[in-house]
Amino acid sequence: MKPVWIVDDDQSIRWVLEKALARVSIPTQSFASADDMLEALEHDAPSVLVTDVRMPGKDGLTLLQEIKSEHPNMPVIVMTAYTDLNSTVAAFKKGAFDYLAKPFDINDAVSLVQRAIPPEPVAPVVATSARTESADAPGPVMMKSSSVAMQEVFRAIGRLAVSPATVLITGESGTGKELIARALHQHSPRAAGPFVALNAAAIPRDLLEAELFGHEKGAFTGATQQRRGRFEEAHGGTLFLDEIGDMPFELQTRLLRVLAEGSFYRVGGSQAIKVDVRIVAATHQPLEQRVAQGLFREDLFHRLNVIRLRLPPLRERKEDIPALAELFLQNSARALGVAPRRLTSAALEVLRAFDYPGNIRQLENFCHWLTVMSSGQVVDVKDLPPEVAQANMQRNASSSESSSASVALAASAGSGLQSQPPAAGDWLSLLSKTAQDKLERNEPAIMATLTREFETVMISTALRHCRDRKAEAAQRLGIGRNTLTRKCQELDISSAD
Repeated sequence: MKPVWIVDDDQSIRWVLEKALARVSIPTQSFASADDMLEALEHDAPSVLVTDVRMPGKDGLTLLQEIKSEHPNMPVIVMTAYTDLNSTVAAFKKGAFDYLAKPFDINDAVSLVQRAIPPEPVAPVVATSARTESADAPGPVMMKSSSVAMQEVFRAIGRLAVSPATVLITGESGTGKELIARALHQHSPRAAGPFVALNAAAIPRDLLEAELFGHEKGAFTGATQQRRGRFEEAHGGTLFLDEIGDMPFELQTRLLRVLAEGSFYRVGGSQAIKVDVRIVAATHQPLEQRVAQGLFREDLFHRLNVIRLRLPPLRERKEDIPALAELFLQNSARALGVAPRRLTSAALEVLRAFDYPGNIRQLENFCHWLTVMSSGQVVDVKDLPPEVAQANMQRNASSSESSSASVALAASAGSGLQSQPPAAGDWLSLLSKTAQDKLERNEPAIMATLTREFETVMISTALRHCRDRKAEAAQRLGIGRNTLTRKCQELDISSAD
């Protein structure tokens, strides 16, 4: 079996991968630079190449392009700690087998390498012509993330780059669904064509049909001239239908026909118009539920639900808040012509703790508020918006109550009082009371907040009980080890393992 080659300027990464692959009897050979690896490639070839992206000298994407031009059958896995959408898509466009975001679970990395190893050694094949694709998108896509959930979205966009498939994007309001739709367009073969967006919830239902399909002169009162609809405007490109769940039922039938036949009639028209349009739809509503309620056509749902991308809410990717806040503060300062505000570490921690029912849009609004309203260039906790300050006070009060209860319990134990274990249903009573309190305070996203707190307590307790042995903790909890690792990253739970 040919060895797996590892190219990374970080010696510790090379060492970890070497040891992990050795445990499953996979031989390895490591290189500190792309040039060293290319020199060795003149005499031999690996079964799989694992390369970092950012390295001194020749970077990983350039190396990938050179490898694929001379050895198109060689599986190449790209890994990087600089997780942004453009590099992910570029890696897939240049022919990467897959993309591994640092920090990675070592078991996931080993499994990925095992999948990449061909059934039989692949002999180097010299390509008769080198095909070079530009990694640059037609426009900048300002999306970077260290979140595991967002990495899955970036990976999906990379795989969809050359696919004409219809995509349904789901997620709460403010999570950036239109940004993802634009990214799908910008990285697709249709990038030179138009990107046309329409929000089905923002247009009155009696005008929506004409907006979508256009109208002929005299089709209705006020139609003084012929008008092209959004489908015609998007010909050769992408039509983004936002809030598709709010589309009137009678219009859903016409949309279904366009998706099935690729043609439609303008309002008041008799001539069929043929269009070539890729549909990307988005909704914050559960379409399955609306189908069950008879509010959305089931056949249209299945037409749209070819590929589904779920965008995580900001509370599930809080590791991205510092970078997003810095970006939004810089944008606001540039727009207002002032110096960018700078967050203290304490203010940043309070921002990270907020649950953001309005998601990324709400964080952007907070940053604009800070740029306008803060008196100094350095922003501290006292300078934060009222919503954030109030939520912080409630958390501190709740923490104080818990501490007082713990002190009282310890005092009763110290006084010689018999301490009775809580009854089996007591925690459910406490949960009910907590939910009631949050409802009375009109707190947003209660279900998500309590679920996150429940998972944090369960996983943290299991890890402590199992002395940070993740495999054992996962087994005791009844979940997979990879699921446990992902949850630890999402919930910001640290462990020694």
